[in-house]
Amino acid sequence: MTDKFDKTPAGSPAGQVSVSKGATPAPENIKAIPVRHVGRWISGVVVIGLLIALGYAFSQGNIQWHAVGDKLFDSTVVAGAGRTLLISVLAMVLGVILGVVLAVMRLSKNPVTSWVAWLYIWFFRGTPVYVQLLLWFNLALIFPVLNIPFIYKDEMTDVMTPFMCALLGLALNEAAYMAEICRAGIQSVDEGQTEASHALGMTQGRTMRRVVLPQALRVIIPPTGNEFINMLKTSSLVYAVTYNELLRSTSQIGSTSYAVMEMLFVASIWYIVMTSVFSVGQYYLERRYARGSLRSLPLTPLQRVKVNLAAFSNRPSGGVSA
Repeated sequence: MTDKFDKTPAGSPAGQVSVSKGATPAPENIKAIPVRHVGRWISGVVVIGLLIALGYAFSQGNIQWHAVGDKLFDSTVVAGAGRTLLISVLAMVLGVILGVVLAVMRLSKNPVTSWVAWLYIWFFRGTPVYVQLLLWFNLALIFPVLNIPFIYKDEMTDVMTPFMCALLGLALNEAAYMAEICRAGIQSVDEGQTEASHALGMTQGRTMRRVVLPQALRVIIPPTGNEFINMLKTSSLVYAVTYNELLRSTSQIGSTSYAVMEMLFVASIWYIVMTSVFSVGQYYLERRYARGSLRSLPLTPLQRVKVNLAAFSNRPSGGVSA
């Protein structure tokens, strides 16, 4: 018969086992020591130093900062900002509508409409906006009279007002870019959607309106918002056709008060404010249209701040326990 060995650890009282059967020893606390990123601190200090130096340089420059504050809400400046917003919105609306039409024409199986749409996009994307504005402004040199038989007849100089030149120049140029954006959005929709709609008896036009375009908006909306923000800044080019928008309004005040740089700062502040407001709107609009493609929506900036604050307040003062 085999002898039984005593498995009790030496030094332990008889019959007492230090670790019960099937139990695992308790893990020790792990003290996590964060890695020191010296390069981050150095780069941060360098950037802050450069910003301080830039601010100091502007503070010592020959700039009448009180004039910036005095003229920021001047009635002429506010009216110019309103006209900038008006021309930007109208030009963008016309550009989007015409861009959708051009995109559909470009994708049409009709070679004539497809070729005409391609030619339009090729011309308006190939020439600068500034040149197009000047072409509309000087159109009377080619056509002194606008004559539409039995409908309308007038002097071209009376028809092509600064507002009309600005609207046509910005809208027609924007339509060329929106056509490519809409075309990309339409082509992003799976062809099976169109085939299924046709199998249900829907016409080509109804399929485009009710099936393809609603799904394409998820792709079209983000670059469209970016185009509108760009339109707000591009509208400053209508200064060339004497349309009294924000830049022209501030420039006129600067030329009479000899505060040229100060008024340019005023215009810049207004442009930054308008683009910032619409950038926030663009973010939430994109977030809304992303609901159908993402399982969980990304956190908004405010939600990120709350999460970071909660994580910082709940962080233990000692080491991290395993």
